[in-house]
Amino acid sequence: MSHVPHELAEEFPEAAERIHALKTSNTHFARLADEYHELNRAIHRIETRVEPTSDEVEQDLRRKRLALKDEIAAMLGSAAA
Repeated sequence: MSHVPHELAEEFPEAAERIHALKTSNTHFARLADEYHELNRAIHRIETRVEPTSDEVEQDLRRKRLALKDEIAAMLGSAAA
């Protein structure tokens, strides 16, 4: 399997246990994590030219991934407090 950058475990290595705990206890967090994962895979397929698309579509997907990452980071921060 090829390496896919920007996985949640790579983005937040210090929060691996919190990510797992929130995925199992918080349905909203689990949905966000799943959506992030799906977007991340789609972006990787675009970057590797498996599924070429327009620059506009790629940038839109990147913006959505960043927004999800920000929301996930906020939830991880709240869980740590």
